[in-house]
Order: sequence, then structure tokens, then C-alpha cells
Amino acid sequence: MSSSAEVFDTIVRGVPLREPSIKFGTACVIGGSVAGLLAARVLSDHARRVVIVERDDLGPGRDSGPGAPHRNQAHGLLRGGQVQIESLLPGFTDEARRRGAVWAEVHQQRVVLGDHRQRDEGREPVLSATRPFLEELIRERVLRLPGVTVIRGVVSGLEYHDDAVAGVRYRADGTESRLDSEFTVDASGRSGKLAEWLEAGGYHRPHLERVDLPVTYATALFRRDRPADGSSMLVGVKQLKPGDPRADGVSGALVQAVEDDRWLVVAMSYGESRPARSLEAFRAALGGLHDPFPEALDSPVAQEIQTYRLAGNRRRDFAGTRLPARLAAVGDAVASFNPIYGQGMTSAALHAACLRLFLGGESDLSRPAADFFAMEEVVVDAAWLMSAGNDEALRDAAAGRPVPADVQAQREAMALIRRATLVDPVVSATFQKVRYLLAHPAALSDPALLERAGAPLRSS
Repeated sequence: MSSSAEVFDTIVRGVPLREPSIKFGTACVIGGSVAGLLAARVLSDHARRVVIVERDDLGPGRDSGPGAPHRNQAHGLLRGGQVQIESLLPGFTDEARRRGAVWAEVHQQRVVLGDHRQRDEGREPVLSATRPFLEELIRERVLRLPGVTVIRGVVSGLEYHDDAVAGVRYRADGTESRLDSEFTVDASGRSGKLAEWLEAGGYHRPHLERVDLPVTYATALFRRDRPADGSSMLVGVKQLKPGDPRADGVSGALVQAVEDDRWLVVAMSYGESRPARSLEAFRAALGGLHDPFPEALDSPVAQEIQTYRLAGNRRRDFAGTRLPARLAAVGDAVASFNPIYGQGMTSAALHAACLRLFLGGESDLSRPAADFFAMEEVVVDAAWLMSAGNDEALRDAAAGRPVPADVQAQREAMALIRRATLVDPVVSATFQKVRYLLAHPAALSDPALLERAGAPLRSS
């Protein structure tokens, strides 16, 4: 049996594009987010017709709708996600850059933890753009594929036949309709109803795991009056621990050069703290930070501050659930994370990679997609450890909550590694690959790496 690290490596390496192997007449994707669009791209290799059922308008210039109130907040596309999207949509990166996305080389990035700059070893170039920009480019590419169409409607349930999903019910223009589907992917997001639909069909509701640590974001856009091709900083990150007296309620901040000659600046806070909503207070809260924060904050405003509050991290255990055949789930419908870690779009891309491996193999489609959900669980576990695991540690520490000894030991090891990224190039390189979802977190448990991570403390 392959280890989780070996499975993760297989997913990340992916498979080369091949001639389509048609297995379905019609396949359906519930939801037209990044996760849904990438799933539709995978299905287009295996279905004559792929129908995306989406409640919001998928036309050009799409703004935040009820299905994605966070769309205009800061988002990151980690290197692991960019590689997968490029594999599915060849030329995506070059096209994004031609349209104005910023390519930030390693020397143009700066990450500061507390008062210390993190080392650059292992860091990757960043394709920097807003979420609407990246989503629109993906949407254009996917909707140009032969056989891919969109129905604007709200899915109300699933249809079953012979212990398999046979279609979806949806409401459009005031009319209830049914779409027959030979394979269905739920990408309906964090607030999706798949658990209820499964329970209504006599199947098990997937277990929901939560790490409740409310987080609030405030995002603003500023005009950028210089090109994004110089040697100065184009991406900057500042992280402070909750309760740090210098934080003024802000636990993290991000600035990045994005398309249309703009700076995107975000402030994040945990718990009851709220990032400043007025421009004056926003600038004051982030004042004194390293480059390029001062330049961005002193620039003319391009978009006023928008806030978004998230209750915490969520994941659903589909791998251990009795499910019907011909059903998969991807994206936030499976797991959603604190966006400050930038894992949302990248996780969606890796979920699509899992679907690609599953449908490209010899799986028995008359049975539940256990192999797919097992692969996807490996991806979710990896992302969960790096984001929800850290949030859970912050929550427990703030509440003074006791934790089991083994959990405390894991957290102390991770804290040791994070501190070592400030001084040790080998630790930094390994940590960055894991953070970018290019390597499995098991790499951080290597005894030799932990020995290196502890060396700076012993010598201090």
C-alpha cells in the first residue's frame, strides 16, 4: 500500500494530456467556481457533453454573488496550483501575464514573521493577480471547450438509480427541471447542500470537522504608478501573533502588485478584532510595515475597503462515508480553509488532478468513487495541517485549552520548523515546498530536518 506522501507525489506529478477517452454522454458539475470549472475541464476529456449548473451569472466581469461573497478579497495561487492549472489549460500562465497578471520573482518577495524576514530558499515565483481576474481567464478557457455549456439555475437535489447518481434537479426561471447525468461533480462550495441531498437519498451524511477561529479580512486596491518589472518588492507579507501589542488587532497583512497597475492590500485579524474599515484607520494600522506596504498605502485608492468574515475552517469526510456511485465532490464543498494561507484555488486544482487520475484509470464507475475520495483526502490532509492545524493551535493557546501530549509535540515541532525557516536554508526550502503544496507534510517529519531545526535554538 502506498504511503500518503507517495500518493501526494503521484497527484502532484499528474498525468500527461492524452487523447480523450469518452465514458459518458452527459456529465454535470454543480457550481461554476474555480473548482467547478477545473472539474468541467477534466470531464470534457471523458464526456460528450458537460453541463455546469450555476446560480450566479458566469458572464464577463462577474462580481461577487451569493455563492462567493469572498471573491473580491485577496486570494493566492500557490505554485502547486499554478502547475496543475497549466497542465489542464496549457498556456494559462503566459496568457495571464499578457493580460496584466504580475510575475513576482523570488527576489521581489518578502515574508516577515514578527520582526524577522523568512529566508528565500525554496520560495517560488508567484503569479500575482486578483481572484476575479484568474477566475475569468479559467472560465473563458473552459467554456470555449467543445461540449461545455452552462445552465443558470439552483440545484435542489440529486436523482438516484441503481445505487448511483443519475441526475440533478434544478430550478431555473421559476421552473423545476431535471438534467440526466452519468457522472456528477459537486462544486457548490462551503454552503452547499450535498450532505442533505445524500441523506435524503438514504446515504450517509459525511462527517463535518470544524476549527472555529473567526477571521476577518479587509481588502483595498490602490493605483500603482510604476511597472511591475523592476527589482523592488512586488509581494510582501507580514505576520504577527494574536495579542502582539504592535498588531493593533491585525494578525497578518499582505500587499501584492496585481493586474491593471494596482496594489492589493489586505489586513487580517482573528477573533473579535476587526481590521480598520476607514481608509485613514486602515493606513494607520498597517503603517510602518516593510516595502512595498508604504508605497501601496500612499497611492490613490482604486477600490474602497471591502470586508469579509469567515467563521473558521471546515472539512467533510467523504472518504469514510457510504456514497452512491458516479458522484465526486471538489473544492470548498469538501474543505475550506482560512484564506490567509492561500490554499483555496490550489486545493481546487489538486482536486481536479485527483479527478483526472481517477477518470483516466480503470476504476469501476458502477461503484462509489472510493479511489477518488481517498486521493482527495490526502490533498485535504496536507492543506489542513498547514492551515487549520495552525489555526487550531492559535485557538487553543488563546483559550488556554489543554491538548493531548502527542498533539502538543507535533505543534511544538511545527513551531520549531517555522522559526528555523528564518535562519536555515535547508529547513526553509523543505517548508516552502510543503507550503506551496508541491510536497507532502511528511517531509517536515524527517528526523534530520527536525535536528537542523533545533540547532539554532541550541546555539543561541
